[in-house]
Amino acid sequence: MNKLLYTLLALALLTSCGSSYNIEGTSNISTLDGRKLYLKVLKDNEFKKLDSCDVVHGKFGFSGSLDSVRIANIFMDEESVLPLVLESGNIVVKLDDAQQNVSGTPLNDKLFKFFNKYNQLKNQEQELVHKHDQAIMNGSNMDVVSARLNSEAERLSVLEDKLITSFVCENFDNVLGPGVFFMVTIGYDYPELTPWIEDIMSKATDKFKNDAYVKDYYAKAQENQQIMNGMKDIPVSATTPTAGMPQATPAPTPSDLAKPAKK
Repeated sequence: MNKLLYTLLALALLTSCGSSYNIEGTSNISTLDGRKLYLKVLKDNEFKKLDSCDVVHGKFGFSGSLDSVRIANIFMDEESVLPLVLESGNIVVKLDDAQQNVSGTPLNDKLFKFFNKYNQLKNQEQELVHKHDQAIMNGSNMDVVSARLNSEAERLSVLEDKLITSFVCENFDNVLGPGVFFMVTIGYDYPELTPWIEDIMSKATDKFKNDAYVKDYYAKAQENQQIMNGMKDIPVSATTPTAGMPQATPAPTPSDLAKPAKK
């Protein structure tokens, strides 16, 4: 009997240890020193504080128990500094002027590998702006230049769509799929059915479809589509959307990850 009790106690301790997180952060941004950071999670469309700490000599940290894996954000005042996955293990956060990175646990490694690929594409897009400005200064034929740059911009846009779509599809059944879906669509003026969303939803698992945010977004997007197609009247309480379809907003940088929907 005693051996059984000891075994159960040991298992309980192991389970307890496996259900905790530890975040160790460093920063070389001088303006962060002495500031208070907050660890928050999104709940009922509002960010709820889990923990807080001060940045002292470029170091900060959070720790606590974990009942489920979820997306979290580090905030300074009301501004999101960067997202991360709150999961069991030692999470390493690095903040500097050049980049922001989170590593040390499987889902955080995967998320920031995605961010790095995305940022590479955004840097290439930014380079197109530089090439355009340089061509003007050089007196180049802008019709030819614009045609070439527009073609390259379209190619990069397709690569972005493929990157986001494939990442969400690969992570339907963990927090990364719904998390990145949220990151992208929260920037839209209103819920809409873009081609990449229809593609994702045609392949989605039940778990992904039943995520609270995904389910609500998709239902509203379908309703908006019916209204635009003349198949349904605009609800009396609905706010008139901005004229014209908004451009698809790509996944933001880590510091822009998750922001509450505008009320």
